[in-house]
Amino acid sequence: MQLVAIVVTLVLGAVAVALFGRAVAHIVRSLRLGQPVPAGTRADEPGRRTLTLAREFLGHTRMNRWGVVGVAHWFVAIGFLTLALTIVQAIGQLFEADWTLPVLGGFAPYEVYVELISALTVLGILTLITIRLLSLPSRAGRKSRFTGSTAWQAYFVEYVIVIIGLCILVLRALEGTLHGVAGPDGGYEAGYLVSYPLAVAFDGLSTGTLQNLVYLVAMIKLATTAIWAITLGLRTDMGVAWHRFLAFPNIWFKRNADGAPALGPLQPMTSGGKPIDFETVFEDEEEDGEETQFGVSKIEHFSWKGLLDFSTCTECGRCQSQCPAWNTGKPLSPKLLVMSLRDHAHATAPYLLAGAAAGGAGAGSDPGVAGATGDGAGVLDRPLVGTAEENGVIDPDVLWSCTTCGACVEQCPVDIEHVDHIVDMRRYQVMIESSFPSEAGTMLKNLERKGNPWGLAKKKRLEWTKEVSFDVPVLGQDVEDLTEVDYLYWVGCAGALEDRAKKTTKAFAELLHIAGTRFAIMGGEETCTGDSARRLGNEFLFQQLGQQNVETLNEAFGESATKKIVTTCPHCFNTIANEYPQLGGVYEVIHHTQLLQHLVDAGKLVPVTPVDGLVTYHDPCYLGRHNNVYTPPREIIGRVPGLRNEEMHRHKERGFCCGAGGARMWMEERIGKRVNDERVDEALSLNPDIVSTACPFCLVMLSDSVNARGEQAERVRVVDVAQLLLDSVKTKDADEPEKVRS
Repeated sequence: MQLVAIVVTLVLGAVAVALFGRAVAHIVRSLRLGQPVPAGTRADEPGRRTLTLAREFLGHTRMNRWGVVGVAHWFVAIGFLTLALTIVQAIGQLFEADWTLPVLGGFAPYEVYVELISALTVLGILTLITIRLLSLPSRAGRKSRFTGSTAWQAYFVEYVIVIIGLCILVLRALEGTLHGVAGPDGGYEAGYLVSYPLAVAFDGLSTGTLQNLVYLVAMIKLATTAIWAITLGLRTDMGVAWHRFLAFPNIWFKRNADGAPALGPLQPMTSGGKPIDFETVFEDEEEDGEETQFGVSKIEHFSWKGLLDFSTCTECGRCQSQCPAWNTGKPLSPKLLVMSLRDHAHATAPYLLAGAAAGGAGAGSDPGVAGATGDGAGVLDRPLVGTAEENGVIDPDVLWSCTTCGACVEQCPVDIEHVDHIVDMRRYQVMIESSFPSEAGTMLKNLERKGNPWGLAKKKRLEWTKEVSFDVPVLGQDVEDLTEVDYLYWVGCAGALEDRAKKTTKAFAELLHIAGTRFAIMGGEETCTGDSARRLGNEFLFQQLGQQNVETLNEAFGESATKKIVTTCPHCFNTIANEYPQLGGVYEVIHHTQLLQHLVDAGKLVPVTPVDGLVTYHDPCYLGRHNNVYTPPREIIGRVPGLRNEEMHRHKERGFCCGAGGARMWMEERIGKRVNDERVDEALSLNPDIVSTACPFCLVMLSDSVNARGEQAERVRVVDVAQLLLDSVKTKDADEPEKVRS
C-alpha cells in the first residue's frame, strides 16, 4: 500500500506542479497583453494597499455583509491559506506513518488550531453547498444568484474542500492512535480536540492496519490536491478556483488604496496608459507616432487590471442579485458580462501571444498582422459589442441596460470594477461607431447646442427665482464675486428646468433664506456638468462642458481661499466634487441634505410644525453608494415632528436604483419591467403616505411611476427631503418671509 501511495502521489504531484506552473506563466503573459495603466494609479501607497488587502481578507469586509455566507466563507478561506503545512505532513506520512512536523509536531496550540480550522472549514463548505442547493437556478430561475454560473466547477471546488478537510481530520485521528492518545496511557488529548473520538474508534486496530490507513488517506488527500491543481492548470479560465490566488493581487491593485470601492468618479479615458486630452490629442499623435485608441473595441484594449478583473470573477452572483437591470428582466448581468469578457480573453490569448512572439501582433496592435487563420481568425474577428447575428461578445442591449448605479461594484467580494469596463466599451461605441440608443442622441445635441439636456434657452434657468417671495442673488448681477456669500448654489439642469425638481430648488433656497445663509446662483452662466454625456460614453462632450464650467467657476471664485459649492443634485455633486479635479477644478462641494442637517443641528432651522404620515426614503445611487452619504437625509426626516420613517427592504448600500443613472434618464426602457416601477412597488408595499428622496432624477422617476398608477397611489406624495423640512420649519399661520433687497 505504501509503495502504491508514494508512486501515485509523486506522479500526480509532478504533473500538477508542471501544469500549474505553466498556467501561472500563461496567466501572467496574458495579463501583459492588456494596456498599461496611468502612472501612479495602481501601485501608489504600497503600505496602505497591503493593509487594505489584509483588512479585506481577514475581516471579509464584503462577504460578511451576507451573514452566514460570510462567516462560512471566512473559515474556508482561512483554512485554504493556513493549512498548507498539512500537505507537508501528509507527504511525510507516506514514508513514515507516524511522522510529524519538526518543531510544530506535538505542539498542542498548533495541533488544536489545525483541528478546529479543518473542522470549521468542512462545516463552512457544507454550509455553502447547502445554500447553493437551496437556491438552484432550476428552482429560483433569475432570482438565483447562481443563474449562469458554471455549476460543475463550483461543485468540483466545493467537494475537493470537503475531501481534503475530512482527510486532515482522519489523518489526525490515525496519528493520535499511533501515538497512543486513545490508550490508557494517552496524554495528548488536548492536541486532538476534534479527532479524539475517531482516534478512540481506531484504537484496537493493529499497527500495520493503522499504517496502511495512513498511507491510503494521505494518498487520497494529496491526490485530491494534485487533481485540483491539474484541473486549474488545464483551465486558466476557471475563476471559481483561480480567485483563491488572483483575488489577492486584484484587491491590492484596486483603484483606491484606502479600500473604497471603484465608485464616485469615472476614470479618464486613456490610450496607451495616458489620459486623453482632447485639446491636444492630435498633436500628441504626431509627436508620439501612435494612433490614439478611443475607448475599448477589442479585448486587448482593456488594461491589464481589467483582464485581471475578468480572470478573478468567482461567479458568486452577488453583483447579479443586486443589479436593477437583471432584477427587472433585462439581459444585463454584471456577472455574465464579466464571464463573457473572461472567456473571450481566454480564447484570444493564445493567438495574441503567438502574434506577439512572432513580432507581429502585440498588446494593443492588430492581431491580423500575425497571420491568424481558421479558428484563430474567427475568435479574433468577433466584435466585442455586437448582436448574436454578428457573433458579438457583449450584446448592445446588455451594454445599454446599465444604470451605473454601482451595486455590482459595491457587492463584489474581489473588487471587480464593472462600471468602468462598461463605460469604456460605451466610449468606443459612441465616439467611434456612433452606435447608441437613438433617443440619447437628442440629449447629446441639446447639450452641445444649449448646455442642458432639454434644449431650453439659458434665460429659462432663472425663471424659478420669480416664483419665490425673496430675491435670489445672481452672480454678476446682484453679487460681484463669491467672497460676498457663504455658498455658491449650483442649481443644476433639472433643478432649474424640470417642474418637479424646481419645487426642491425653491424649497432649498427658501430654507437657506430662513436660516440666514448667504448664497448666490450662476443663473444663465451655469451649464450642464456633463454627467449624462460621460456615462453615456461621450468623453469629448464631457470634457468640453467640464472645462467650460471649471473656467467659469475658477473665475467666479477668483483668489478666494474657500470655494464652497452646494447642490441639490447628486449627479452634479459627484461630477463637480470627484471628476472636475481631473480637469483642474478643485472645490469644496456638499449636498444640500448635508448643509440642511448642519443648519438644523446649529439651530438655524427649527422643525416645529408636525408633518403627519409614514415616510419611506429612497437612497439616490450617486449620493449613497457613490459618495457614501446616507445619514443626513435620514437625520432630517427624523427631526421633523409627526413623521414616521420606515426603511424599504433594499436601502443604504443595498438600495435599489430608480433607473435614471448612466444616462438612462434619456433612453426608452423597452425590455422587461421598468426599473422605477420595481422600486415604487417596493415603496408602496409599506403603504406610505410619502416617498422621499434627495435627487431630482430620482424624484422624476419615482413620481412618474406613482402618477401612472392613478387611484392606486393618488394619496402618496413624492417629495424631496428639503420639501419635508420646509413644511415643518414654516408655521401654518406664519407670514411669508419678507423679500430680501439685493
